[in-house]
Amino acid sequence: MQKKEVKLSPQEIKRYNWLIWKIAIGCVVLFALLITVTAFGLFGPLPPFRELENPKSNQASEIISSDKKVLGTYYVQNRSSVTYKDLSPYLVNALVATEDNRFYNHSGIDFQRSFSIIFYNLIGKSQGGSTITQQLAKNLYNGGGSHNPFVRITQKLKELIISVQLERHYTKQEILTMYLNTVDFGAYNTYGIKSATRTYFNTTPDKVSPDQAALLVGMLNAPGLYSPIRHPENAIGRRNLVLERMGKEGYLTSGQVDEFKQKPLDLDFTRIDRNEGIAQYFRAVLKKEIQKILVDKSITKPDGTPYDLDRDGLKIYTTIDATMQEYAEESQREYMRTLQGQFNDHWRGHSLWKEIKNYKLLLDEGMRRSDRYKELVSEGKSEDEIKENFNTPDSINLFTWRGDIDTVMKPIDSIVYCKLLLRNSLMSMDPATGYIKAWVGGINFEHFQYDQVKDGARQVGSTAKPFTYAVAVNQSFSPCMEFNNVPDTIDYEGQKWCPRSGKAETIPGMLTMREALAHSQNWITAHIMKEITPPPVVELIKRMGITTDVPAYPSICLGSFDASVFDMTGAYGVFANHGIWTQPTFLLRIEDKNGNVLYTNHTQVKQAMDEQTAYVMTYMLKAVVTDGTGARMGFKYHLTNPIAGKTGTPNDNSDGWFVGYTPQLVTGVWTGCEDRDIHFRTERLGEGANTALPIFALYMQKLYANTSLGYKKNIDFDPPKGGLNITLDCGAYNQQQQGTNPVDKKLEF
Repeated sequence: MQKKEVKLSPQEIKRYNWLIWKIAIGCVVLFALLITVTAFGLFGPLPPFRELENPKSNQASEIISSDKKVLGTYYVQNRSSVTYKDLSPYLVNALVATEDNRFYNHSGIDFQRSFSIIFYNLIGKSQGGSTITQQLAKNLYNGGGSHNPFVRITQKLKELIISVQLERHYTKQEILTMYLNTVDFGAYNTYGIKSATRTYFNTTPDKVSPDQAALLVGMLNAPGLYSPIRHPENAIGRRNLVLERMGKEGYLTSGQVDEFKQKPLDLDFTRIDRNEGIAQYFRAVLKKEIQKILVDKSITKPDGTPYDLDRDGLKIYTTIDATMQEYAEESQREYMRTLQGQFNDHWRGHSLWKEIKNYKLLLDEGMRRSDRYKELVSEGKSEDEIKENFNTPDSINLFTWRGDIDTVMKPIDSIVYCKLLLRNSLMSMDPATGYIKAWVGGINFEHFQYDQVKDGARQVGSTAKPFTYAVAVNQSFSPCMEFNNVPDTIDYEGQKWCPRSGKAETIPGMLTMREALAHSQNWITAHIMKEITPPPVVELIKRMGITTDVPAYPSICLGSFDASVFDMTGAYGVFANHGIWTQPTFLLRIEDKNGNVLYTNHTQVKQAMDEQTAYVMTYMLKAVVTDGTGARMGFKYHLTNPIAGKTGTPNDNSDGWFVGYTPQLVTGVWTGCEDRDIHFRTERLGEGANTALPIFALYMQKLYANTSLGYKKNIDFDPPKGGLNITLDCGAYNQQQQGTNPVDKKLEF
C-alpha cells in the first residue's frame, strides 16, 4: 500500500523555517552572551596582557658548557624552548597538516572547521575541532584541560578568547613554536619538542627527517597509545597517517610518502634523567651557587617573585669544556678500576676490625648516617630492632667499576663494602683566566653525592711543601743551596717538633733545595721552616687562595692542614700564572629564558707572589716530574714535555694527591677512602704518585691527543719579563759562593 505523501502548507513551512532561524539566532545570541560574560570574568579571570606577552610554562634551566653543549638541566618538567629557526620544516608541516590544515587562514578560531566538526559528530564520526592556537591556549592557561564537563565548557570559552588574543600578539611562526615548546610527549619526563627529539632520536629539532617528524606529531593526539616504545605498531600506523596527510596537503610527494611509510621506526632512544650525563657533581654544586647568588644579589622576576631554577628556563653559561670533562671522567674510570683492584688485593685476608683503627666506630657511624637507618628511626624502631634489620640479608644495589649490581647481603656488610671503596676527585683550570675546564667531584653521583672538589677538604701532605719553599725563595734562598739531610728539631712557641722520615724515602747526605723538593725530603723541609718561621708561610698560603684553617705551626710545611681540591688547584695556578692568583671560576653568566642577562660573574685577580719566585718554584717543581717522586710521568706515561707538579701523601697514606701544571693548564687530583682510618698500609701503594698522578697523566694524554683543544707539548714556561736575579745553574752558583761567608751564601752576595 502506498504511503500518503504529507504536504506542508506554505504557512507551516514558513513557521518551521522561522523556528529554525529562531533556534539558530538563539544559539548565536547565547554563544555571544557566553563569550561576553566570559570576557568579563564571570567564569574566572582571563590572563592579563603582561601574561600573554610572557606566557608561563615550566621550562628546564639549561647548563651550557664553554663549547656550547648542554651539560644538563634543572627541571620539574624536562622542557627546553627552541626558536622557529631551530625547527625542521618537516615538523611544522606535519603539525599543520595533521592538527590544523587551515592554520594560516584563520585568526585563532576556524569557524568553517567548527561547523564541519559539528556535522561529523552528529553522524557519529567524533573529531576534535580545536585549532593549534586553541590547543596552545589550553596548554598555557588551562593546564591541559579539566575532566569536569562544566569546567571544561568554561575553559573552552576562555580558550576561544585567548586564541584570538594570541593571534593578535604573536605571528603564526611564534604560535607554532610556542605550541611545540609546550606539548607533553607523555612518558620519560618528555615535555616540548626539544626534549622529545633528544629522547626518541638523540637529535635536535632542526635535524629530524620527515618520518621522524610524523612520528612525533602523531604522538601528540595520545602519547601513551602511540608510544613508539610501548606500542610500536600503533606508532607506525599513526606515523603513516600523518605522512599521508602531509602528502595530501602538498608537503610531500606521493613517492616520498610511500618511501617513508616503508621505513622502520629507527629509534635512538635516550632516557633523560637529571642524574645522568657528565659533570653531575659540578651541576649539583652549581645549582646551590646559583640559588645563593639569586638571593644574595636580590635578582628577581619583573613582578618581584623569585626565580625558580626548576621552572623558569634560565640559561646558565659555564666555563666547563664538555670534551675535557668527558676526558677527566674517562681517566678516573680507567685508573680507579685498577687502583680499587690493588686496594682489594692489599686488604684480602686481613682482619679489618683488628687492623683498621676505630673500625667498629666507623661502621656504627656509617649505619647511623644511612637512609635505611633514618627511615627505620622514623618508623619508631628500637636500636635492637634496627641492628637486627642491618644484620638481616636484603636486596642491595651496589656500585662497582663494572657497573651497578643487584645482590642479596646484610645491609651492614654493604656499609663495609662502601667504606672500602676508594673515592677520587679532579679539577682542571686555566691558570691565566681561572676558568675551570673539568670538575669530577666523586666516583658515582647516584651512590655517593658528596662533592670532593669544593665541599670536601682533606689533609694535603707534601703538596703543601712548595708554599714553604716559595717563602724561602722569596727570602733569597737559592734552589742550589745545600742542606744536610738529617733530623732537625724545631722549638716553636714552647713546642718541640721533629718530623719523621722513612728509611726508604730518605736520601742521606747533602742535597740542594731543588733536590730536596723533588724527592719530598721531610727533614730539609723542616730545616727551611725553622729558618723562615711559620707566619710568612701562612700568609702566603692565604694569599694563594686556601680558605680552610691553617694554623701557624711548623708542621704545616709537611701539609698537616686540610684543604679542598678546589683551593689547592687554584693555589698552584699562582706558580703557573707568574705569581698572580686568579680566582677559580665556573660560572660566566645567567640569562632568563628570553636572553636577558640576569648576572655576570667577575673573576678576582691579585698578585700573590713575586713573578721571579713563581718562576723559580716552577723550575724546582719541574724536577719533581723529571727526577723526583713524579718521575713515572715520563717513564710510564711518556709525558716528557714541560710539566711541573707535586705529589702528596700524609704519614698514614690516608690521602693521595697530585697537583700538576703546564703553561696552559693546572689540574689537581685527590684519592682516598671516605674515612681517613681506612687506607693503604704501605706508602708504595698509598703515595700520591700511585693513587693520583696516573689519573692526571691519562687526562693529559687525552688532551694532547685532541689537537682541536689547543693544548701543546712544545710550550715551556715563560721566564720573568724583568729577568732573573737568582742563579738556577748550580755549577755557576757554587763558583759564586767560593770565598764568601755563610751569611753571604744565604743572601747570594
